[in-house]
Amino acid sequence: MTDGPAPSTGPQDEAGPARTIFFGSGQFAVPILDSLVDAPQVDVVAVVGAPDRPVGRRGAPISVPAVSRARELGLRVVQPARLRAPETLHALVSLEPALGVLADYGRIVPRDLLDLPRHGILNVHPSLLPRHRGAAPIPAAILSGDREAGVTIIRMDAGVDTGPIVASRGWPLAGTETAPDLERRAAVEGAAALRATLGPWLAGTIRPREQDESAATATRPLRRDDGRLDPGRSVEILERQVRAFQPWPGSWLETVVGRVVVWRAEAVPGFEGGETSPGRFGRFGLRAADGQLALREVQPAGGRRMTWDELVRGRPGIVGSDVVAPG
Repeated sequence: MTDGPAPSTGPQDEAGPARTIFFGSGQFAVPILDSLVDAPQVDVVAVVGAPDRPVGRRGAPISVPAVSRARELGLRVVQPARLRAPETLHALVSLEPALGVLADYGRIVPRDLLDLPRHGILNVHPSLLPRHRGAAPIPAAILSGDREAGVTIIRMDAGVDTGPIVASRGWPLAGTETAPDLERRAAVEGAAALRATLGPWLAGTIRPREQDESAATATRPLRRDDGRLDPGRSVEILERQVRAFQPWPGSWLETVVGRVVVWRAEAVPGFEGGETSPGRFGRFGLRAADGQLALREVQPAGGRRMTWDELVRGRPGIVGSDVVAPG
């Protein structure tokens, strides 16, 4: 599926801006697309994003954030169900791109496209590669207790985030960031890094460096059940999980009053608050393996967000009860 104005034709003018295809879908990609559109070194001839998806009872089609932004900017949009489809490959080849840029696209780019632009495809990845390759680098950085976060620009190859490093920048973490907080910061930093990189990269003055495979770690797509809080774990791990898994899959507990989503919590190591059994709810929250997970903001099934005190006042039976085990 494509829309937007028809691309210009004819060979790439070596003296002009580089014809560029952007691959992106999620919210992280939006500031990076804006940065690319504003860059005088490139001409964005198409944005490739995930297809619109039906949402709600009526199944109204909703565009992913990068596609919505591309349409606002009047850019040509391509939304293939399969990037490897011959008609999609033909459409992208016909654009004669000199450069590709990818951010938060969420799909594998086939080798035929990796080798198409003579300047390659630059991937703006929200981690300090080779740490946290793969689908969920931002939650992984929080869950791992990393002291530093960052973004890395690589030249894509056939592996998953394994290409040589073109540029990177990092910043310290306070240890209080949620995944949306970190994603917003990473998008801004990624856009700035791309602006600083485009000119030297296109001029051929950057020599990419290979990643250190001995330091590589991998992440996988998050699943719904990852959000279950396990009271047998350390309170520090549980508190990180609450921050890392927002907005999806969320962090939650099955209780005698139904499922309770935890939006904000505090780790209190070694503080038992009168409770001795891991998995038991007390006046302040949940007893875990090595302390108390003080629950600050929660949301019962079908209800609004509220403090733990408000939940306890309305459902006093939860105090002294245990977490309900998976069925």
